[in-house]
Amino acid sequence: MTVHLYFSLIPEALIASMLSPEQFGQYYSTGHKYKSKGQAIFFEIDPNFRHEFFNIDEGLKRCVAHPDGTPKNSVYIAVYRVLEHIPISALQKLYLSTAYGQTLGLSRSDAFPPKEKGLHMYQDLAPVNSLVVSAQDARSYYEGVTSQPAKFIRFPGLCFVELGLGALATDPANGAVGDLPYSFMHHLREALLEVDPTGKQSKLVHRVHSLEFPYRMIKSGVYMGNGPELAFYPIPTHDVLRREHNNWWRSANLT
Repeated sequence: MTVHLYFSLIPEALIASMLSPEQFGQYYSTGHKYKSKGQAIFFEIDPNFRHEFFNIDEGLKRCVAHPDGTPKNSVYIAVYRVLEHIPISALQKLYLSTAYGQTLGLSRSDAFPPKEKGLHMYQDLAPVNSLVVSAQDARSYYEGVTSQPAKFIRFPGLCFVELGLGALATDPANGAVGDLPYSFMHHLREALLEVDPTGKQSKLVHRVHSLEFPYRMIKSGVYMGNGPELAFYPIPTHDVLRREHNNWWRSANLT
């Protein structure tokens, strides 16, 4: 059986598995016997990738089928400082699994979303899980905490997703909430009002925030960076998800 390498973001870990991405997403999000455990987000890694920080070859040796022939679900190779030791070049597809085990694969794009007017909200996925509002576009936000930090806070890399703000992006004080699902609207408005494109660029909404969020609120896609390199994985529009990935879309909206 083929052994895969997966880089999980919830939690941050490097894992060897004999399961295909779809099978791994089912297993990792629901566990055995479909006991729900929550969303899973993970990259498949180039099987030829090696780094002295990880004992990958030993992990692959231990990833063998059970005596009855069933595949080995997972062998944890690392659970600490994983992101910073995986270069962008080693990343393959990104997978989003719902809490019910439906898995959607996303491919990297050479193009980034065009800049838009208004404010942004970023959910950091690894190595931290903060929720931040910002006047900066995704690339500027990334550089501000990695390669060109404006403050003492600095990360070697960062994986994050932009979440939609609706009318609050351009009118945080009076914009209609609409169908925004966030349970902290008052606090969110206060944080957005503190952000100023000519002054304070970013503001923490939650220092430690739940890594589970409604997939329908992903504004454009997922960003993954290491050092000066930043990759973008766009998510299809809601119309495309409904039409071409209906089972995943319905499953994603059950939470």
